[in-house]
Amino acid sequence: MQENPLRVGLGLPREPQPLSIIIFGASGDLTRRKLVPALFSLYRKGSIPGVKIIGFARREWGAAAFRKVVLESLDGEGGDKEVQEAFVQSVDYVCSPFESPTGYQAIAERFPHPANRIFYLATPPDAYESIVDRVHQAGLADQTHGFSRIIVEKPLGRDSESARMLNESIARVFPEEQIYRIDHYLGKETVQNLMLMRFGNGIFEPVWNNRYIDHVQITMAETIGVGTRGPYYESAGALRDMMQNHMLQLLCLVTMEPPVDLAADSIHNEKVKVLRSITPIRADRVAELSVRGQYERGIVDGEEAPGYRQETGVSRTSSTETFAALRVSLDSWRWAGVPFLLRTGKRLSRRTTEISIHFKRPPLLLFAGREASATPPNVLIFRIQPEEGITIGFNSKTPGPTTDMRLVNMDFAYGSAFAEELPEAYERLLLDAMLGDSTLYMRKDEVESAWSFITEILDAWKSTGRPSLEGYRAGSAGPDTAVRLTGNPDRRWRRL
Repeated sequence: MQENPLRVGLGLPREPQPLSIIIFGASGDLTRRKLVPALFSLYRKGSIPGVKIIGFARREWGAAAFRKVVLESLDGEGGDKEVQEAFVQSVDYVCSPFESPTGYQAIAERFPHPANRIFYLATPPDAYESIVDRVHQAGLADQTHGFSRIIVEKPLGRDSESARMLNESIARVFPEEQIYRIDHYLGKETVQNLMLMRFGNGIFEPVWNNRYIDHVQITMAETIGVGTRGPYYESAGALRDMMQNHMLQLLCLVTMEPPVDLAADSIHNEKVKVLRSITPIRADRVAELSVRGQYERGIVDGEEAPGYRQETGVSRTSSTETFAALRVSLDSWRWAGVPFLLRTGKRLSRRTTEISIHFKRPPLLLFAGREASATPPNVLIFRIQPEEGITIGFNSKTPGPTTDMRLVNMDFAYGSAFAEELPEAYERLLLDAMLGDSTLYMRKDEVESAWSFITEILDAWKSTGRPSLEGYRAGSAGPDTAVRLTGNPDRRWRRL
């Protein structure tokens, strides 16, 4: 009896059925930088022998021109030229505007087999509805002779209402189990390891609660500015761009209850419970529980960096936040009283994404002359990028006749522990979509619950004008006032 892939979830590896993956927006940066290298890596490993790749874009290319672009995208990706050439031969191209039915008819006529299809929307969000409608009109979403799935990139709306409308427009054509809302952070090895660390080790789960954990920090810091994405960022800001998706997803994985099994729906159910348990940040407390800032001219990595308002495509009077920090609470039995400190920003002093679990200090201090505040708390750090791994900080006696102690680290690094190259996040996520495993994607109610929390903050910022937008020097750790979110003089943000 054939195994149902939707029930397997994070189970054993499988090989996808023959299928076509149609990439809308194939001439764009995402396709060249992420999708093509990820697909080639899967091809080189023998994971997708029956997969045909079809690019779809307005650019007036033929198949030969697109194959040349694909080949150029593989420079430095490994594999000999013969393997790369063989991969490129599985690539084809359709030139068409997204709103024209002719391109969709061409897919149906030129590529009727294999009947299984995945549509990847690597396009601006305003093209999503048009593409979905044309796919439906051309009969390409029909599930009779094979599956049809759709992968949607963020932003998945810009507030609660637009996210709900987007979900409804896609659901008119694709059933929920065939919709894959991608968040590439969920494909990173350390993120996937969060559940295994918690639920696969008896030493962690017993202390994973408010009795032993003082607070949790989640940081996503970037040294880069907005670059060429100024017009997009002006309409988004840090809260929409990073907090609504990546950071709330990490919060879910840190705090969710154990699922009944590893099926996708079981895991999604627990994540939704977390999102619905977040205490709303309303207008009367938004100034107390949030900080927003915008980078100004400064020095990053030894080079002068312009301020946000000097970036291309940005208003000289912009009030868009490039830094956002929140103190979040969960109304749940496990996490009552534990603050979750979330921060994200651009043009900061260091590029890092990490989750740090800060444990409470021991109740008795047995070692001579030490104050409680002088005893460093234990900390468990999940390093998500740039160097994936896990660090445990614990107190140890220093050598000599005294009982002095010092915080020392025990490190686990994926690269040295397994001596193999980690797969890119897109590689794992693309393979999962081909297999029909939505575990590492976002379900409709996850997206809408996350937007409900974030939209209330955005509305409060707009209605009250608080907290005020603070400037911070490029190359710094962000606005100085972020320290007030810790709520306790003994708590400190981890150093950037």
